[in-house]
Amino acid sequence: SKALADLLWGNGIQMITKPRKNMKDFNISQADKIMLRKRAIIECVNDELKNICKLQHTRHRSVNNFLMNTMGVLCAYHFFPKNLPLILYFKKMTTSFY
Repeated sequence: SKALADLLWGNGIQMITKPRKNMKDFNISQADKIMLRKRAIIECVNDELKNICKLQHTRHRSVNNFLMNTMGVLCAYHFFPKNLPLILYFKKMTTSFY
């Protein structure tokens, strides 16, 4: 929604959504378009981390405990037999004037 996007923008967070038919046209950077195309892979990895590796919000008493829990889950995910790679290639676009 527009109100949520404005609230997040005021806090320095840019909300990027896939354009729909009833939305106004707006310019999206090439990097944001690539990330929107990779959304299914990102959601699949997050689902595996939450359900298989048991990454969930537990009321950590310190930031160190939270970071250790997250690092442990990421290490366990690394040893899964089938990891989904998130490969991103960004080309630096240069303009030449002749």
